Amino acid sequence: MARLFGTDGVRGVANGELTAELALQLAAAAAQVLGRPHDLLAKPGVRALHRAVAVVGRDPRASGEFLEAAVVAGLAASGVDVRLVGVLPTPGVSYLTAALEADFGVMLSASHNPMPDNGVKFLARGGYKLDDAVEDAIEAAMTNLAARPLGAGVGRVSEIPDAVSTYVERLTSTLGQRLTGLKIVLDCAQGAASEAAPLAFARAGAQVEPIHNTPSGLDINDGCGSTHLESLQAAVVAEGANAGFAFDGDADRCLAVDASGAIVDGDQILAVLAVSMREAGALVDDTVVATVMSNLGFLIAMQAAGVHVVQAKVGDRYVLEDMRAGGFSLGGEQSGHVIMTDLAATGDGVLAALHVAARMASTGRTLADLAGVMERMPQVLINVPDVDRSRAGSDPMVLAAVKATEAELGDAGRVLLRPSGTEPLVRVMVEAASQAVAQIHAQRLADVVKTALAL
Repeated sequence: MARLFGTDGVRGVANGELTAELALQLAAAAAQVLGRPHDLLAKPGVRALHRAVAVVGRDPRASGEFLEAAVVAGLAASGVDVRLVGVLPTPGVSYLTAALEADFGVMLSASHNPMPDNGVKFLARGGYKLDDAVEDAIEAAMTNLAARPLGAGVGRVSEIPDAVSTYVERLTSTLGQRLTGLKIVLDCAQGAASEAAPLAFARAGAQVEPIHNTPSGLDINDGCGSTHLESLQAAVVAEGANAGFAFDGDADRCLAVDASGAIVDGDQILAVLAVSMREAGALVDDTVVATVMSNLGFLIAMQAAGVHVVQAKVGDRYVLEDMRAGGFSLGGEQSGHVIMTDLAATGDGVLAALHVAARMASTGRTLADLAGVMERMPQVLINVPDVDRSRAGSDPMVLAAVKATEAELGDAGRVLLRPSGTEPLVRVMVEAASQAVAQIHAQRLADVVKTALAL
């Protein structure tokens, strides 16, 4: 049977693959694995049993309402006290999980996926994402759930009404520089950042022009946010803004747009922050953690800047694992996940955007100038849907095609094939000296993948 957990929690079409029944069962299993009661020393010589506490948040998807109810039911019925924070970015749930010293957190979101999808993400104590072994334990527990408590043993449910304000206060407290004089457009993707992001930038002193910040529950990521930058590009130019930032549905990532409307991707954001932190002496061991999909131009730029790059597997959880293992302070992905471990336990799009804007304010330089620290190598990414992604790394025809392409490109480019962890497709990425060459090779490989791995 296929593993239930993907790269970032359990996702699927809400009320299709991801039902209320499944959400309840997942919550009960998580309560069993992450919320095991343990003894606390209540007073000298007296031991008291601690009741597990979970923080639960969601993005604005309509399906999040019934899935939240199912998760809360599963947790409370398993003896876990629930703290509801409502619509809040994933990193906000992570922060409050740590700040409230909760045993774990739950976020209901399918991130950048379209509105019909939803997902259940679990966060460990301290707000960290789970490793594979813990996810496997939760999945195993779903078929062997413990007896439910009765009477006073059931969990209690309460709301935290000031969750957004508390999270925003944390965000702005990390800045050493006011954003006065900057005009910033924020594309909130009709998602979880719709209230928090404009409030954070305004409190930091920026002039804020928010767009796509009135979610209906039916329009998240619909032609907006970090996967659809066209409206942000147009708005930045029309408003004469200094920059714009776009978030995904749960705001754990961001991409940017400079004053001319040009896109600044996650690699460039990471490069800006790496140079800034190195100058400030805050970049541990002068090292940044990126992924195998980071642009070759990023690697070249970091070498020139005296910054060592550790390359992790694709997925912010794997970036974080390598960061924690090495004690590093900065990491991220081309897709816009940026993790600053001195300030947060997980990737935070609003936090990253604030610190890029602070760099602009402190140096007086434009975003285009700052992002110019690296020159992006032409890169083509093709998603090949409806294929057997499990054979992407073993099929002889695919392996031979990759080897031949790598030989042809030599040192002037590279190839990466990666099965998606959240969607039924294989990603084909090619970098080359020119866009045309990259496109030709990427399309050839995509055609091979489509033929060889056809379902």
